[in-house]
Amino acid sequence: MLRIGVFDSGVGGLSVLRALRQQLPQVALWYVADQAHVPYGRRSRAEIVAFAHGITRFLLAQGVHMVVVACNTATAAAIDELRRTFPQVPFVGIEPAVKPAARATRSGVIGVLATQTTFRLPRYAALLRRYAPQARVLEDPCPGLVEHIEAGEVDGPRVRAILQRAVEPMLRAGADVFVLGCTHYPFVEPALRALVGPRARILDPAPAVARRAAQLARQQGWAPLAAGPGEVTFFSTGDPARLARAVERLLGWPRPAVQGLRWQGGALVWARAAAPVPPTPGR
Repeated sequence: MLRIGVFDSGVGGLSVLRALRQQLPQVALWYVADQAHVPYGRRSRAEIVAFAHGITRFLLAQGVHMVVVACNTATAAAIDELRRTFPQVPFVGIEPAVKPAARATRSGVIGVLATQTTFRLPRYAALLRRYAPQARVLEDPCPGLVEHIEAGEVDGPRVRAILQRAVEPMLRAGADVFVLGCTHYPFVEPALRALVGPRARILDPAPAVARRAAQLARQQGWAPLAAGPGEVTFFSTGDPARLARAVERLLGWPRPAVQGLRWQGGALVWARAAAPVPPTPGR
């Protein structure tokens, strides 16, 4: 059976996992949340590259056929290095949806919400030059928002205050399209929608990532179908119980068993014995 590895610094990549599950319901998915190092948006590029290499080596050792980098910051910082280091492995990354935003805007003003590291790296600047040279792009890193989402807070006064501070200047400038440039941020989309109104476009690139993964699977000639729903296996380098609660709360799936990993000399090793994980309902 086709096995796809997915990783992020924490729970944000669950938004990509959800899209992959919808697109490829009978594929086995292995999800690694590097919660020992969350958020990546505060890390240096060198650190992120090292984490991405360690996680990729772990996933490949488990027999995955493809790796989805379900983190905008890790994609911007590390995916080119990953492709050079592991040329035999298909990688799918995620980037802020600047291209569709430039096509969708009527006002010519786009708001992008992403981490500071994503904004700082050359890959993001190249996106703007290539796809939005005529647009006015307003950016905000939404400090603290990832931490609130990691803690399970996707609405409420503190989350709304962060979003309001970010988007009100964008709205005053005429922004009519808002790009979710961090995989954590789709989980606060209802709160964001309440602020930007029904006419604004909010773009989440996760479905496009899932479609690209499906396209690569077809190109490789892999047979993704199993007799029933593929297993979803979860790992955390932090607190496994915390990730299990997040899966239940954010995705509405039954609370899974989550297996613990720990970092040792730049590599991931098992923190405890593996336990079976039941199949996730095809949603």
